[in-house]
Amino acid sequence: MTFIAYGAFSPLGRIPPFGKILMKPPVRFAASLLAFLLASCLAWADWKPVGDKIKTRWAQKVTPDNAWREYPRPQMVREDWQNLNGLWDYTVRQRSVPENNTAPETWVGKILVPYCIESSLSGVGRILQPNEELWYQRTFDVSKKNSRKLLHFEAVDYQCEVWINGQRVGTHKGGNTPFSFDVTKAVTEGENTVRLKVIDETADYQLRGKQVRRPGGIYYTRVSGIWQTVWLESVPRTYVKSLRINSDATKGTIDVKTEIDGDADMVPSVKISASFEGREVGSVTGSVKGTRLTVKAPQLWSPDKPNLYDLKVELILRGQTIDVVESYVGIRSVGKHLDANGNWRFTLNGKEIFHLGPLDQGWFPDGLLTPASDEAMVFDIDYLKAAGFNCIRNHIKVRPRRYYAYCDRVGMMIWQDQVSGTPHPKWTRLQPNPKDKDWPDEAHEQFMYELKEMIDYLYNAPSIVSWVPFNEAWGQHRTLEVGKWTVAYDPSRLVNVASGGNFWPVGDVVDHHSYPHPHFPVYDSRFKDYLKVVGEFGGHGFVVDKKHVWNPGAKNWGYGGLPKSKEELLGRYRESIQRMIRLKQAGLAGGIYTQTTDVEAEVNGLMTYDREVQKFPAEELRRLHEKLYAAKLLGKPALPVAAQNKVPVRYTTTEPVGDWMKPGFDDHKWKQGAAGLGAPGTPNANIKTIWNTPRVWIRTSFDYDPIKGKLLLNVFWDENPTIYVNGVVAAKLDGYTAHYELRKISDAAQASLKKGKNTLAIHCQNTLGGQYVDVSLVYE
Repeated sequence: MTFIAYGAFSPLGRIPPFGKILMKPPVRFAASLLAFLLASCLAWADWKPVGDKIKTRWAQKVTPDNAWREYPRPQMVREDWQNLNGLWDYTVRQRSVPENNTAPETWVGKILVPYCIESSLSGVGRILQPNEELWYQRTFDVSKKNSRKLLHFEAVDYQCEVWINGQRVGTHKGGNTPFSFDVTKAVTEGENTVRLKVIDETADYQLRGKQVRRPGGIYYTRVSGIWQTVWLESVPRTYVKSLRINSDATKGTIDVKTEIDGDADMVPSVKISASFEGREVGSVTGSVKGTRLTVKAPQLWSPDKPNLYDLKVELILRGQTIDVVESYVGIRSVGKHLDANGNWRFTLNGKEIFHLGPLDQGWFPDGLLTPASDEAMVFDIDYLKAAGFNCIRNHIKVRPRRYYAYCDRVGMMIWQDQVSGTPHPKWTRLQPNPKDKDWPDEAHEQFMYELKEMIDYLYNAPSIVSWVPFNEAWGQHRTLEVGKWTVAYDPSRLVNVASGGNFWPVGDVVDHHSYPHPHFPVYDSRFKDYLKVVGEFGGHGFVVDKKHVWNPGAKNWGYGGLPKSKEELLGRYRESIQRMIRLKQAGLAGGIYTQTTDVEAEVNGLMTYDREVQKFPAEELRRLHEKLYAAKLLGKPALPVAAQNKVPVRYTTTEPVGDWMKPGFDDHKWKQGAAGLGAPGTPNANIKTIWNTPRVWIRTSFDYDPIKGKLLLNVFWDENPTIYVNGVVAAKLDGYTAHYELRKISDAAQASLKKGKNTLAIHCQNTLGGQYVDVSLVYE
């Protein structure tokens, strides 16, 4: 069956969500529609969702005839294609040595493609073991063999081998990206049979993200076999194999490189035509090696205005068009610049933009990594957009191409992770002397092969603004090599080499993970040349109702423990955003909240796993996020932190007598030093003066300008300091921190401030562990 999209195959899909799908049956089916419907009904009898786990509302609408019928490749559209989703025969058998590629003699049942065998919607719900192999089979018709035929698999996890009519047509290793085989010589007119063998060990060095054999905690049910669309495409003898599209917001240019496949002696030219909202804005004919089209007064792509241009790409040979594909482009430029305080900030089209988004696991209770439908997939994006997020971190998995096309359309920036593997090095985070794991050459080469495949197939999506090769220290190896390669391979985007991982000086971003509330050592001079982000924070968990939980009888969890009420949950989120505001003012460029939805044992989502309950109403989140976006830089501090300047202080470790904290006190017999007193080895501390006794008393002075507003304390303490301004208690702080925190000054201390010189005094003590104290004063 051939499925054709309305709207002249517009890749932007003028009919939501991307264009309705029309089923155009072959002639022999059209002659007997009754027979077709009867066959469908009989096939349905062999399939139903399995298991008693929760499901999304869209799962109820899934049938073998409507499972993912949409066109799967929105940025390179052709008219002549055939969807091979639906019911396939399947069987599972033991792997053997030597390998047995003989087709199974019997098939145990039907599986609904494109849902993985472990999922409910597959109709099977079975875990594939490492010592097993999964076989698929189905038939399809080829009405006329007057063109080349390409068999596409959007994703198969993990290793597969494919046969057409008993003829081996290819193999693929890697579970997350599309691949295809030219099956022209293997197919015949009429009925054909495709068979597929899959092996998925979920073992060391295999890139698999959060899939594990024994799910629990932050790890989830594994995904094996076909889990995205399978389809057949008809192409001419010489055809457009791929496009590589770049744009420049300043120049208004669109650059297209066209990879072709076909007769070696044919050297066609390429014609590129661009249109905006149905009106052609330009066309140019040039070389397949590179053609530039310049658009006058370009309408740029951004989260606020996600303008997209339709592209038509034609291969021209001797004056005749031999192939046509439709695509689109968003004209935009990704970059970074220094703000007035010397901190690096993200830019889009030359304008500063703070990145705020959720960590998105992309899992669903009914289809696992495969949403029940297109509608189910875009629901999450629509909610996040309504909640005021402007980006999404796609967490250690790759989504269907239609996902990125929808983000392109609605204006959602994406940080795209590479899928992770094991083993891991010691997790040293931002500490000096980072560690890498030693991966063998073969495993590293496969890692790089899959990283390149991901970048190649997602390269044209304007929504993707950053590549993230490693998550935390998961499988982190050869970091400098991987980072330098990624920067060189795609200079049009920013590189966050290891989100929350072991910090190596490569790429554009330094990324720290902090739970439950966000924190970043923004004043650490080692990071002055990088965009500073909190790549994960939050994870505030809450169980709305057991009927919305994956496993009601198991221990469900969130970071920082589960609050007792929804009000407490919202309060925690507000506190996290308030801290993000302070961090942004101090130099932070972006943050990622964990996470979009609950997933299996995790109940720390903005929504429940079945998407039925929004724990955080979108409108309330938007109001909070608008405050974060609007927060302005802190002005020049009245008293800088130790890492920024050498601040002279007087100090003593012997308890003073009299009013030692007041402006008139004579401290000339105290020791001289620099602010930032502490003991070596205290985490994150910038020590300028050694302090290793139980207590210390400190005095310094600062200038205050009342025109600039009220002051805030910016304090890093370990432990229990009392802080005075002009002899008045400004704050008493309990416990200790491992970073700077903004705190309000008491009203009495604020009232004591006068224009010109003022006195700051501190008493700090230490009972165990590290010790450090540094107090900065910033204008509110």
